[in-house]
Amino acid sequence: MIKTPLIIEQHIHGAFGVDFNTAKVSEIVEVANKLYQHGIGGFFPTLVTDSVENIKRQIQVIKEASRLDKRILGIHLEGIFINPDKRGIHNPEHFLKLTVENYKLIEDDFIKIVTLAPELDNGLIEYLIKKGIKIQAGHCVGSDLSKVSGVTHLFNAMSGINHRNASTALTALVEDNLYTEIIADGIHLSDDILKLVFKSKPQDKIILVSDALPITQSDLRETIFADYKIFYDGQKATSADGTIAGSTLLLDEIVKILAKKNMFNPQFITNVYAYHNLNPIGEITWDDNWNIIEIR
Repeated sequence: MIKTPLIIEQHIHGAFGVDFNTAKVSEIVEVANKLYQHGIGGFFPTLVTDSVENIKRQIQVIKEASRLDKRILGIHLEGIFINPDKRGIHNPEHFLKLTVENYKLIEDDFIKIVTLAPELDNGLIEYLIKKGIKIQAGHCVGSDLSKVSGVTHLFNAMSGINHRNASTALTALVEDNLYTEIIADGIHLSDDILKLVFKSKPQDKIILVSDALPITQSDLRETIFADYKIFYDGQKATSADGTIAGSTLLLDEIVKILAKKNMFNPQFITNVYAYHNLNPIGEITWDDNWNIIEIR
């Protein structure tokens, strides 16, 4: 038997048919209860790009849910302040310039992580640093990551490695101080890329995330996400043009996938605690095949 702390998930858009961009308070609390059965003892509901009005509404809804369930640790704002050239599934109609004035349109102390494009910054990054918010480079092309603390879903929706030029992904790999999210679901990153990451990055700077969609752990085969219709074929979820929208697995399933490939390090679970200065909040007992047998 193997014991680890409970999993902390810092990048999840929903699950069990619930979308954090539209969810009610009761639905978010229900998701928290269901995630716990998968060993996830804390999470940061992640808001995809949306209108200012909708984001402001959902911030308040998530805050209210957090008052009822302390496993809701804060909001990860992914979008609005990203690069249209690497928009992924995000709707560019809602993008805003990276200014303090624009951030104040949705500002709230429950926002703990912001994914943005550093190369488009107009003073926002310094403001967020002063607020103590984790800033992550994502949906971007810039190589100067000197002011961010992490990188969102490494290699996905960012400039990749080129042997002649600097890029977001290359800087993320060679700068040892940067935390890097990875989606190791077998869809977003190939095994060889995972091997490259695990060889390049210090083991204490790798953060497993699911980037799970509302369709995860549900009977849905299509849904609306980020203003687009998303289709699930049993393996991956994409828009009509084939753009991958996010993952359809939860982190306990991703842990098992990595373990079967002999790529999993239990430290990947504890890293996120260090990143957010969190104390252990519980324990998972796993069997030798990385199936959960007890949560407490």
